[in-house]
Amino acid sequence: MFLKINLIYTMTEKEIFIERLKKRTKKFAVDVIKFCNSLKTCKASSVVTYQLVKSATSTGANYRAVCRARSNTEFFSKICIVVEEVDESEYWLEIINEANLTNDRDELVRLTKEANEITKIMTKAKNSSYNSKN
Repeated sequence: MFLKINLIYTMTEKEIFIERLKKRTKKFAVDVIKFCNSLKTCKASSVVTYQLVKSATSTGANYRAVCRARSNTEFFSKICIVVEEVDESEYWLEIINEANLTNDRDELVRLTKEANEITKIMTKAKNSSYNSKN
């Protein structure tokens, strides 16, 4: 006779938040890639596109690494990288705006806002981590 046990795992609010942020940072990267494919064709846009795609994709990849940190020190180190990368993404979006490299202003504004919001979230996590160590 076998005993059937149904285990139902309910994620905590923190786990739900982490999973949503993983999806959000990945979506940001994919949206940036799609946006970059629509930029005006010129030498400058190819350089800016390369830098923006690197920083946007690095944001999500490094956030995943943050979620697997084995210590508070490793967490802090990796979250600092995430903050730098997403802030760099915001910088390149500002360059696109000021150099007038896009005709899709709405998407540029949306991506810039998203980069700014992710920067704020990651900076708060970084600061909380730093303050808990001291």
